[in-house]
Amino acid sequence: MHKKPFWKEKKLEDMNKAEWESLCDRCGQCCLNKLEDIDTKEIALTNVSCRYLDIESCSCTDYKNRTNNVSDCIELNPENAGELRWMPESCAYRLLANGKSLYWWHPLVSGNKNTVHEAGISVRNKAINEDKVEDLEDHVVDWINSELRKNLGHKR
Repeated sequence: MHKKPFWKEKKLEDMNKAEWESLCDRCGQCCLNKLEDIDTKEIALTNVSCRYLDIESCSCTDYKNRTNNVSDCIELNPENAGELRWMPESCAYRLLANGKSLYWWHPLVSGNKNTVHEAGISVRNKAINEDKVEDLEDHVVDWINSELRKNLGHKR
């Protein structure tokens, strides 16, 4: 008899630190700068990353101090995981907070930390460090949403 994976058994608020941290698939999407239209509240994604994002590993280079280093870096928690509109649709925290399943490319499902990159969901080698950009509006993209739509039904 197989035991269900912890993310199918536990609520976000009941997970220990290691379980919580393992939910991050290292896509890096949450570290991309976004633009919000003041009138429509629509959020546009850019390919410009926070200066602390390692674009190859899609991990923060100073994770421990991220909220001190970046004034608008929001620390995810069980209370806000399902409420942050700018979080990627594919984010495990957002999915689980809203009662949905993880996608096939998530490392906890696939057993491979690279499937998120292979599926084209991560920002690996697609993002530009914010220190190299002058105008965010010149960097609005839709490639992540295109990859997500393409890979939603794909199973391995």
